[in-house]
Amino acid sequence: MFGRVAERRMHIVRWILTSGWLFLIASLFYDPFSPWLTQPDNVWSPLRIDPTRCVKVQGVCLQEQPYALGTTIFWGIVVPSSIFILLIFGHELWRRICPLSFLSQIPRALGWQRQVKRENPKTGKARYELVKVKPGSWLGRNYRYLQFGLLYLGLCARILFINSDRLALAAWFGVTIVAAIAVGYLYSGKSWCQYFCPMAPVQGIYAEPSGLFASKAHVGDQQITQSMCRTVGEDGKEQSACVACQNPCIDIDAERAYWDGVAQPEQKVIYYGYVGLVVGYFCYYYLYAGNWDYYFSGAWAHQENLRETLLKPGLYLFGTPLPLPKLVAVPLTLGLFSAGGYFLGLAVERYCQTSLKNKRQPIRPELLQHRIFTVCTFFAFNFFFVFGGRPLILLLPLFLQFFYEGIVVGLSTLWLYRTWQRNPDRYAREGLASRLRRQLSRLELNVAQFLEGRSLETLNTDEVYVLAKVLPGFTKEKRYQAYKGVLREALEEGYVNTVSSLEVLQQMRAELDISEDEHRAVLEELGVEDPELLDPNQQRSRENQVRLTGYRKALERMLALQQRQAIAQTDPGQTQVGNTSEALQLLRREYATTQQEESSILENLDPNAVLVHRAEALLHQLENLIDRYHALNQPSLKGQETVLTLLRTTVLHKKRLLVTGLLEIIEHFQQQPEPGNRAESPALDLAVALEKLSPGVLQDLLAESAQRPEDPASWQRRLSPQILALLTQPAETPAACSLTLTSGAIATHLDALVFEPNPLIQAVSLFMLFELDTQRGQERAAYLLAAKPKPNALVQEVATAILDPATPPGAPLASFKTLEKLVYLSNSDFFGGVHSETLIDLANRAVVKVYQSEETITEEGDTCRELLLLIEGSAQVQAHPMDDSPVPAQALLPGQVLDELEVLSHAQQTSTIVAKAQPTRILAIPVDTFDDLLERDRDFARRVLAMESDRLRQLAQSLTLK
Repeated sequence: MFGRVAERRMHIVRWILTSGWLFLIASLFYDPFSPWLTQPDNVWSPLRIDPTRCVKVQGVCLQEQPYALGTTIFWGIVVPSSIFILLIFGHELWRRICPLSFLSQIPRALGWQRQVKRENPKTGKARYELVKVKPGSWLGRNYRYLQFGLLYLGLCARILFINSDRLALAAWFGVTIVAAIAVGYLYSGKSWCQYFCPMAPVQGIYAEPSGLFASKAHVGDQQITQSMCRTVGEDGKEQSACVACQNPCIDIDAERAYWDGVAQPEQKVIYYGYVGLVVGYFCYYYLYAGNWDYYFSGAWAHQENLRETLLKPGLYLFGTPLPLPKLVAVPLTLGLFSAGGYFLGLAVERYCQTSLKNKRQPIRPELLQHRIFTVCTFFAFNFFFVFGGRPLILLLPLFLQFFYEGIVVGLSTLWLYRTWQRNPDRYAREGLASRLRRQLSRLELNVAQFLEGRSLETLNTDEVYVLAKVLPGFTKEKRYQAYKGVLREALEEGYVNTVSSLEVLQQMRAELDISEDEHRAVLEELGVEDPELLDPNQQRSRENQVRLTGYRKALERMLALQQRQAIAQTDPGQTQVGNTSEALQLLRREYATTQQEESSILENLDPNAVLVHRAEALLHQLENLIDRYHALNQPSLKGQETVLTLLRTTVLHKKRLLVTGLLEIIEHFQQQPEPGNRAESPALDLAVALEKLSPGVLQDLLAESAQRPEDPASWQRRLSPQILALLTQPAETPAACSLTLTSGAIATHLDALVFEPNPLIQAVSLFMLFELDTQRGQERAAYLLAAKPKPNALVQEVATAILDPATPPGAPLASFKTLEKLVYLSNSDFFGGVHSETLIDLANRAVVKVYQSEETITEEGDTCRELLLLIEGSAQVQAHPMDDSPVPAQALLPGQVLDELEVLSHAQQTSTIVAKAQPTRILAIPVDTFDDLLERDRDFARRVLAMESDRLRQLAQSLTLK
């Protein structure tokens, strides 16, 4: 809501509110006017002191004198207003108008911020960078406890020293302002708000996951969201000023920050402790005075002798003052109530968990925690407004008091209803739907005819998914491209990584009919298109992306503006260079960019430089894959051919992707001529580098393309003859493949394959690593079992078996039951190329049967109940002739399916199959299981249909020839 208000307008609002606050502080020192409103003889003023009223404090009437209204206005109007704003309008309004936050940015506005010197070890050049709070530092780990502690001390100080003492309140304001400005100097960004402000826990409690009328940062296309730091550029456009001072950041996406921390233990301390603190704070007035009149009269806000009460009794119970000084009673009371709130919250949490467990109504821990936090916020808000501002509210007519209470209860109840229904899955679904909506708009599909005049932006989450399912033009290929775009955005923002993306995007894959193997294929393609995107060493986050995007856009605007100025000047000369250097230094400081980040962004401003960098990365990956393929073909691994076939196929597939990506870059370069008659220089250089590697897959791709020369997508039409000649000519120095790699070198390559996204490849690589190096295999197995998130069940099974003392070093593949079945299924002609999840499901339901030589496997006329795959030994099909003509016996070898036609037609066996080796092992898949998978996996069904059609065609042709 308020996140979309223009920054210039909010800047004016901040100035007005800050000026008003400073004026209020000044009135605490000198105010000759407002005391007149409280004079007892000022009969028309509702604020006048009633001389007949007796406000008793510990049984004695409090002496009231005319007073200035500064403290009353602050405690009775300003503080309740801030709480109301947080719950109803969200932090996106409060953070943008908070005077203290505004003042903390003075050092940044003046360019006076602490910087540290960084030297480039290669060039020796020095640069200065702003300081940020490190997440692993003491402050980065404990700032929530620090803020809550400051809040507790602040409330204690308020009761003891500040409530009615105008000078003490002014001094407290002054110290707080100085502290905020000092933090603004010491650290970049909104570090005061994020790490120090005592109000921050209160903001988190009332404004998270979202205010009642707050906007949703994860829905829509807005680049600058909620209360994100922003500035107005020289061109008058708003631009991000985020320096990623905290991750996740409440200013960018409050709900994301909430779900990210909802299960953290410090959140329980803050929520439960705050409820106790609020109750304890207001109850103390009763415990101190012995009645509620002391609070509701507002006398505490103008009590004259506040400091004189510090050493007097601080508690008054049952008409008797307790001999405990107020200086001790206040922190003790608030501390006990806070601790009580915390332990009561834990007790309620345990009760809810036990009750739901007994009722067999399981609920996710973070969802239960969220709902308890929601109730805590609702209670704290309404309890606060029973007291907050009440001395002034009681001065209003009765109908206005009821109206006020109705507004508070009604709006908070509506907030409770909306917040109760929120959950992390809904948040994730909405965010992914927003990304899908953007992808649908980019595909330029004709959706208007299905929306009845509505636009894509107006569709809710469920409608977007329904549209994606029923849209006629949304083909399988376009669904694949849309999913690819969604996954790319999620990776760029750090919303997912290569490991978590499979689980996080599970529901979207189901909606778009994308298999797990297709998801892994998308990851591989993205890795080719942007090699750094999948780099595990790069810590990506939305906050960092916002910061770097803001820096890049500001840099582009600055360069464009200065270019226009240079054109307008008659002699830009040295002045322009100096201005550019100074402006660039200012941008570095403003966005807290490192040298590496700046170099990357400057490089990305040149599209050709980006492609060159990408080509270098792909060439490096290709070289590693060639070495890996050579390692998988070492003579020392002979005897594991069945297992190695899967790994070699994976490496070959990756090599094809990399070579295809490099050829596309060459095509792009040759279309961009350069001066000096070197129109294809970058393309030639890259072609030479690719040719020197001499990957066999390059020749395969070009040969396949040569078979369809008329196809516009063939490389013969896309690449120039000069480039093709370079790529197809034999290398002057053929690449040599070492046949004497050490077992350690081979193990290193196998270890890298263990981290492939495909669980089947992970499991096979782990098995081979164990076979080659037992200790290293066991260490990797232990690492995978301890990893979070947990690996696939297949990988866990193999890792557990490896760590089992009963599994000897060099154990055969047959010792790993599920893995053995999967290996044979993958290598068979019938199941080769089937999705990994389908194969794993088949392997889990299949059984291995062992037959001796000459033992009958199936007999003619038997009902076909299983699909049989020969995995070891040999078998013979003995068919009885239809006439007197002899029918030769057919020999079957491992990898062949024995009875697929009978399984598909649900017919009886037409021949007898006999085992011919000792032993003969058969993988039997129940017919019901096979039929179920045909129904669920349409790609597999199409593959089976095509394969059997080819076989029937071949059979018909052979019969015709006879």
